[in-house]
Amino acid sequence: MPSSRAASAAFPPASASASVSAARSKASISYHIGQDKQGIVTALDGRTVPAGDMAGPVVPGHDSFQRGQAFIDAGGCRGLQEEVLLAGSWNLNPWFVEVEQVALTEIPIGHVGVVVSYVGQEHLDVSGESFTHGDLVERGRKGVWVEPLLPGKHPINTRVMKVELVPTTNIVLNWAQRSEAHHYDERLSSILVRSKDGFAFSLDVSQIIHIGMKNAPRVISRVGSMQNLVDHVLQPTVGNYFRNSAQQVTVLEFLSNRTERQREAFANIKVAVEAYDVECIDTLIGDIVPPAELMKTQTDRKIAEEMERTYQAQREAQVKRQELERETAVANMQAEVVRSEQMVRIAERTALAVAETAKGEAAAMREKADGESAAIRARAEGRAHAVRVGGEAEAVSLRAVGAAKAEAYRLGIQALGTSEYTAVQLAGLLGEHKVKLVPEIAVSGEGGATRLADVLVGRLLASMRPGTAGPQT
Repeated sequence: MPSSRAASAAFPPASASASVSAARSKASISYHIGQDKQGIVTALDGRTVPAGDMAGPVVPGHDSFQRGQAFIDAGGCRGLQEEVLLAGSWNLNPWFVEVEQVALTEIPIGHVGVVVSYVGQEHLDVSGESFTHGDLVERGRKGVWVEPLLPGKHPINTRVMKVELVPTTNIVLNWAQRSEAHHYDERLSSILVRSKDGFAFSLDVSQIIHIGMKNAPRVISRVGSMQNLVDHVLQPTVGNYFRNSAQQVTVLEFLSNRTERQREAFANIKVAVEAYDVECIDTLIGDIVPPAELMKTQTDRKIAEEMERTYQAQREAQVKRQELERETAVANMQAEVVRSEQMVRIAERTALAVAETAKGEAAAMREKADGESAAIRARAEGRAHAVRVGGEAEAVSLRAVGAAKAEAYRLGIQALGTSEYTAVQLAGLLGEHKVKLVPEIAVSGEGGATRLADVLVGRLLASMRPGTAGPQT
């Protein structure tokens, strides 16, 4: 595949002294344009390019520059040509045209190509009256083509046209210290804002946008390129919104209401960028770097609160542990509790049995006592009856004896007289009871101590007699 330098060597430019007729008389040779290549043609003969044009317009009838005289007769212009040659072999006159091979314009997947043409027919705006920020033209005219190039490879003369790649996937732009692969946000940085209470702090923001395929030419017609869209539209829009928003609240309010701030930012930025035919997908607030001295007080307070919460949690954990230990102890003692309950029931049943046994024994003893009492009562009654009968008999006997003695006394008195009979009875009683009326030793007269000695000797002698007791004092 020949290069552009080789093509220039194969087709040297005609000298100023060479005549047109000599160039026309040269025989054509075969020129090959490789795969995925296109040839940009420069004509060496023809009329002058009209003023204001960059290249010669497309003229019919010359069979892609293979018929030089037809090109000149059709009013073709010398110099750079708008028309290009595609891949293949062409019979070209090296004294008539020069060819430079360049790669086809490739539109990758997820993108469209917006063509800005500097050649062609005069532009005729087809954007409509509502679009007042630029012109859109049909394909082949000067200006921004209303129909973008879809993904693929296209033969676009990049010498007279420019292709702006526009991503049709979601585009993430970071106002931070990092950049995405597309590098549209490499000049963006964290947004420095000032709060209502006078503190300056920075925050990272991520903006997600989307440009539809049909809107891509409108965006390019309005701002010129994707980088201009980021630098001249999104950067001031997003930055100014957050600066204005931060001045309405304090730092702590901004931090505590981050979700609300993010929701408000999305709603406001969405309206702002839609005016540029850009769809706002989301606005995300990233890292917020508040003043260190302010955050230290907040951090100390939060640490104290967390420590208090930790202590509370530990206390609750201890309470739970105590309850667990208590429940564990109760569970471990459950067998003893059941055993104790069973023992209580056994004791109750035993007590009932003992009580019933005692009741039976009491009833038996009561029956036995009643029987014994009846027997004792019967014996006592028998004995009492016997005593009563014996007493009555003895009384009758004594009464009879007494009556007999009384009769004997009466008869004795009648026979001896009262005094004499009394003396006889008295003597009888004394004799019956062996009462001595005359003492065995009699002491009389004077002599004191001699008489006492005689008495003692007499009693000693008396005791020595057989059948008598010893001396008595």
